[in-house]
This record gives sequence, C-alpha cells and structure tokens, in this order.
Amino acid sequence: MREDDYLAQDAIGLAKLIADREVSASEVLEAALARMGKVNATVNAVTLDLTERARQEARGDLKGPLAGVPFLLKDLGPKLVGTPTTGACKLHATEIADADSPLTQLYREAGLVIFGKTNTPELGLEPVTEPRMFGPTRNPWDPSRTAGGSSGGAAAAVAAGILPAAHASDGGGSIRIPASCCGLFGLKPSRARVSAAPGNEGWGGFSCGHVVSHSVRDSALLLDIAGRPQPGDPYWTAPPASPFLDDALRDPKPLRVAFTTAAFSSEGLDPECAAAVRAAAQLCERLGHHVEEADPPIDRAALAAGGVVIAASVAADLDAVAETRGRPIGQDEVEPITWSSYQRGRGISGSAYVRALRAAHALGRAVAGFFERYDILICSTLGRPAVPVGWLHGEPLDPAGYADRLFSFMPNTQAFNLTGQPAASIPLAMSRDGLPIGVQFVARQAEDGLLFSLAGQIERAAPWGARRAPI
Repeated sequence: MREDDYLAQDAIGLAKLIADREVSASEVLEAALARMGKVNATVNAVTLDLTERARQEARGDLKGPLAGVPFLLKDLGPKLVGTPTTGACKLHATEIADADSPLTQLYREAGLVIFGKTNTPELGLEPVTEPRMFGPTRNPWDPSRTAGGSSGGAAAAVAAGILPAAHASDGGGSIRIPASCCGLFGLKPSRARVSAAPGNEGWGGFSCGHVVSHSVRDSALLLDIAGRPQPGDPYWTAPPASPFLDDALRDPKPLRVAFTTAAFSSEGLDPECAAAVRAAAQLCERLGHHVEEADPPIDRAALAAGGVVIAASVAADLDAVAETRGRPIGQDEVEPITWSSYQRGRGISGSAYVRALRAAHALGRAVAGFFERYDILICSTLGRPAVPVGWLHGEPLDPAGYADRLFSFMPNTQAFNLTGQPAASIPLAMSRDGLPIGVQFVARQAEDGLLFSLAGQIERAAPWGARRAPI
C-alpha cells in the first residue's frame, strides 16, 4: 500500500478497503510500520514496538467493524496480555499482564491490530509528555514543541501519520490537551462511558479512556466499540439512544450555545486562543444555532478539589507498590513531580479527601444548572498553543513556578473531569507560528451523542482533515 494512499484514509476508510479486498490487513499494517520507521525517531511517540506480534495477528481471521486496522494503546491504563504497562515509571517496568483488560478485549474483538504502545508522562501526571524513562514526545507540527499530555504519544503518532486513531485517556485534559497541540479531534467521554475494569476508577472517576483521531466518525465508532459497561462498575451513565456513529453523520437541531473566553484557573487566554473561541461561536451561529456569551459557574476553589483527589490517588497507588515489594518508595525512584504529588497525597486526611469529592460533585451540580439554559458550551481548550519542550518544568527544574505555568497552559480542561461531562477539542484554528489551536465544546452529562452530532456538522462545514503536520 502506497504511503499517500494510507495517509489519505481514516480508520473507517481503511477498514472498508480491507473489507472490499482492495488491500489486505497485512499490507495496511506494513504501511503503518513503514510510516512509524520513518517518523518515530523524530517524534518519539511509540515506546513499545510489537511489530512481530502484530504481523502474526494481521495474517489471522480478523472480524469486526475495524477488522485489520492498525492501532496503538497508551502505555497507561488498559492491559495487553504478555506486555508491561509502565506508565513511563520504572516501578512498573517488569509488571507483565497475564490477561487483556476488558477495553483491550473490545478493541481486539472489533478487529483492531495492536502494534505498539505510546509514550506518556510518568503516571500520566502532566499535560506534557517528557518522561525520564522514555524521553520527550515531540510535536509533528514543530518538534521543538510539546505534543501535549498525558496522551502525547498517542496524539503525536496520529498527527505524524503513523495511524488514523489511537487509544488515549483523560483525567484532567489528557485527551483534549494533546488533541489541541497536534491538530486532532479529541473527545473525553462522559464519566463511566468507558469502563476502567478490572482496575480502579482513575482519580476518583475523573479519568476516562477513549481515543484521539483525525475524523469525528472514527472517534464515534470507537466509542460505540468501547462504551460497554462491565460487571461491578461503580459508576453508570445512560446508554446512547442511537449509535454514536449515526449521531456523527447527522446534523443536530438548532442548539442553544454559550461561549466564553474565560480562563477558569489562570489569569487569561493567549489572544489567539480567545480569537479561536470567538470564531468557533460565529461558525455555530452561521450553522443556525443560537449563540450568546455566558460564563459557567466555575471557580478556582472548586477546581482545587481535583489536585487533592489526584495527589491522594498517587499516594494510594505508590503505597500499594511499596507494600507489594516490601520496602518504601525512594525519592530517586520517581520523578520530582511524582514525588511531590506522592508526599502531598500522604498528608491528605480521609476527611480532606471526602471534602474534595464533595466539592467536585457540588461543581457538577452548579454547572448542570448552567446547562439547563444551554445545550453546548464553547471555550478554549488551552490557555496558549503548544509550548516548547522543557518549558513546563523550567531549566533547571523550577518547582516554584511550576503551578503558574501549568495552569496558564491548561486552565480549562480539568473542570469537566470533575463534573463528568463529555468535552471535545476540535482543531479549528492555527496560530501565526503554524501551530494548531483546539476549541473545546462541552455538553451535558451523558449527551456524548449530541457532541458528536455537532462536531460532525462542524467538520463538514469547516473540514480540517486535509490540514496535516508537515513532518
């Protein structure tokens, strides 16, 4: 299969070519592997190469809606039998999965051929992907810039043309942030839409899995595949009235749309990000939606609850490692940001943890009231376009300024992990420096289908598929 032909297809397009016997699954896989060999040394997206295993699977009897389509798992979250899931942390480097996670099973039952795993910051804790274990992932639009995080490897792989869609996860923006940095569509599903079984609910249920992709329809079909509750799941969300793929292919009725250029946890947006929000609002108005400017009731005190839950979760996870191996975690065994979070988490009382969850739930109720008046909220995904590699940490490491830089970069994503609502970054703008700028669209809890419908309408009106990274 020629590279140009491979790069022109999304996952659904590749699956159709294979089903129509125009190409074989093996030919498609070889195109993916050739592209990986060409660009991965530059972007450092794929950190575990499963080429020979994938070749064997591609020669098998593949069935499902995406039979034969190449796929990558993020090296954090779901397990793949016979491989480690390290989270870019050496504490987990030798832990080999003895079975697939349910999500991995669903992907494989859909016919996807998993040929590797993608880079992530250590334990998924940062909005950039620069782990010591594997080195930084770089942006295909400008390798001096970050691909975002924590699903930076997934986004860089898709943006660099290694594959059309890749597994990702989002606990504070980790699908939407790299989607914005890399010019992709990235939807964080509603809480509990994708099961975390058999593991724990990530960060008190704030985290959820899905994908980054070029096309809306790929994301929709992959959520149809992955959105299956598992026995014992502690959270539940209403099943869709129709397949998400159907939603993505039809325009919504006229919607009530609010937009804001606010930065929920920083002092303000880069002017180019604010301009992208206004342009997106104008596009929605031209599409027949009722649009007005309005700020949702989100305050920084409520958002601080997220940091408490995350730090306590990190402490619980690392204490479990220490208990299993019979000795404490040493400061030299994890990165400084992880160590800082671990130490903070060990000092959080049970009472403080419960109060943080209550604050998150109260925020969800307050924002739900806002969504009684509006169907959709538009805001900026990020506070600024993709930052230089190393910028967040400072050179040398600058812990004192870390929090300010962190939230100036990602002021608007974490709120919707706390509320549990579906939120998507749509690649609608480009900066003067040639970097993608994503605009975030948010819907009510469980209304993922409405978000797909609007995103599909926007994609048809202002297509971005032909806009590819110059790598």
